[in-house]
Amino acid sequence: MTIITSPLAEQERDATGVLLQNTLVDLLDLSLVAKQAHWNIYGPRFRTIHLQLDEVVTTARDYADQVAERAAAVGISPDGRATTVAEHSGLPTFVSGWINDEKVVEALVQVFSTLIGRMRTRIDEAGRTDAVTQDLFISLTAALEKQSWMFQAENRG
Repeated sequence: MTIITSPLAEQERDATGVLLQNTLVDLLDLSLVAKQAHWNIYGPRFRTIHLQLDEVVTTARDYADQVAERAAAVGISPDGRATTVAEHSGLPTFVSGWINDEKVVEALVQVFSTLIGRMRTRIDEAGRTDAVTQDLFISLTAALEKQSWMFQAENRG
């Protein structure tokens, strides 16, 4: 059943919907990874990285909302349930328990590298189906690259 009429043709809507859904899942996972790190970090750079992780969470949640709303606008029902995120995220798994600040930085650099790579592919794919979604992905990727840069600058080695 179609509740929302899409401005896109069916094939473009479906392809764009997959891109948006996959991005939503990755962003929700990013927000959870950053919160997990935020709660469990320890070490001499605790406060700085603790606060930086809050910025990551805010960025991920804000863009997750924009991505989900874009999906709805093109007639795709977004799925942000925990089981969906757990089953479909493409991000590296984050460890449980206490984690040293240096290991947090290393893990976040890897998470950002993975997500940015996925987003750059999605930018290209969205360019073939929906310029508005592509624009959103470009903006999102710029924000992710900024966060990545900040974590790389924290990396000691």
